[in-house]
This record gives sequence, structure tokens and C-alpha cells, in this order.
Amino acid sequence: MFKVNEYFNGKVKSITFTSPEGPATVGVMAVGEYEFGTASVENMSVISGAMDIKLPSSETWKTIKAGESFEVAANVKFGVRMQTETAYLCLYK
Repeated sequence: MFKVNEYFNGKVKSITFTSPEGPATVGVMAVGEYEFGTASVENMSVISGAMDIKLPSSETWKTIKAGESFEVAANVKFGVRMQTETAYLCLYK
């Protein structure tokens, strides 16, 4: 069954589901800057739009565009910024 998630006063919304690859969420982020924490390794793909990311191992922001993905280690915090509404898919390992 699906679970609906809402964060940052409704500016980030996602639906949790089980994909063929395992646990996953698909969602949308409004324009803004957010910080997330991970409990497991996450592989995030941008479906539409773009996001700037700042991983704990980096001092600079990197832009991830539609069709691109990145991985975040378990038990860390990372930053994301949206200049436009952005859709994503996140797979949990």
C-alpha cells in the first residue's frame, strides 16, 4: 500500500511504494532550499526540473538535471535547492 509524506509545510510531498528494486519514494519539491537526513543509502534521480545538491563530502553545490542521479550515504545530512518545481525518484538500499 502507498504512504503519502509531506515535509516543510507542504513544499515537499512524496509517495512511498515498493519498486522492483526495493523501497522507494516518488515526489515533488517546490522552489526552495531544504536539508534532509538519511537512514540508509539513497539513490536519487531527477525526473523533471533540476536540483542543486550539497553532499556532506563537498563544500560546493552541484546541479543535477532531469535524467541524472546521485547517491547519498547512510546516516548523513545533505542539502538540496530548487529553482523550479522538481520531480524525483528515490531508491533506498
